[in-house]
Amino acid sequence: MGRRFIVLLAVLFLGIVPRAWAVGFQWVSAPNPDGDGPLKVAVWYPSKTAPLIKQIGPFEMAVAFDAPISGTQHGLILMSHGTGGMALNSYDTAIALAQAGYVVAAVTHAGDNYLDHSVAFSQQNFTGRARQISRVLDFMLHDWGSHASIDPARVGFFGHSAGGTTGLIVAGGVGDWQRAVAFCATHGDDWGCRHARDLGRTAEPGAPTRVAGADPRIKALVIAAPALAHIFEPAGLVALKIPTQLWVGARDDVVVDAAKLRGLMVRKPDYRLIPNGGHFVVLSPCNDILRANAPEICIDPHGFDRARFLKRFQRDVVAFYRRTLK
Repeated sequence: MGRRFIVLLAVLFLGIVPRAWAVGFQWVSAPNPDGDGPLKVAVWYPSKTAPLIKQIGPFEMAVAFDAPISGTQHGLILMSHGTGGMALNSYDTAIALAQAGYVVAAVTHAGDNYLDHSVAFSQQNFTGRARQISRVLDFMLHDWGSHASIDPARVGFFGHSAGGTTGLIVAGGVGDWQRAVAFCATHGDDWGCRHARDLGRTAEPGAPTRVAGADPRIKALVIAAPALAHIFEPAGLVALKIPTQLWVGARDDVVVDAAKLRGLMVRKPDYRLIPNGGHFVVLSPCNDILRANAPEICIDPHGFDRARFLKRFQRDVVAFYRRTLK
């Protein structure tokens, strides 16, 4: 007992516990692989500069805007938002990761964001999303002003909804879009199928249906409420062998079959069922701006405390990356 107490004192007073960094923030532009203007990327990173409360998009964040990065050999986490979203959708999780010593790069996906729905709910969207993630990774490792501070061997991915599906693809999963077409033929009331129908998305006869875009530089995957689980079958997930943490809301009525991925993956994921959790509970808590402009993402099941849940969620996500991106 006395020896354990001495060890605890060493941990507390000799700095063995990982430090909590202040957080720098900046906007950058990365090349768009489809050539329709640059990709807008939000970057959070460890810094020693004191933060200030600043309005960034619809959110107030405690960050040091354009401050110098501190430290070296930081892991990099790429973030991918859901359909109709934006780079800032999980800003508080990005800040938690930066405080833990990671650089976080979140892209606003071209063609599928809050301003542009031109390829939303289409096969083109998911192949394009995977290419965009790879180009953002190229940029962060080679062209970002502080790229020398990143350890290229420690790259992880975080995605929600369509962003979760994007993660499955860049991690090696191969989907079949014909399975999405067949699913919607028998599930007309499904949230995604209704939106696809409203936007006039139809399969092109004779067009390739393979959805792929693996990037072997990504070494760990956190996905929450991944959409379109039905486009994958076991053979399509054979190459997905990196550590994966899978979060599924017990009351998700937007994506209803995400849990089936647990049984399809060759390497079983760290599976986390969110009791009473809906589809949007992993997103940053809503403020008045979002409640007025995007009310759908602000509504949680009765009795669910999103802010309280996110504290545990972020702690577990940070712990997962620390285990897998050593």
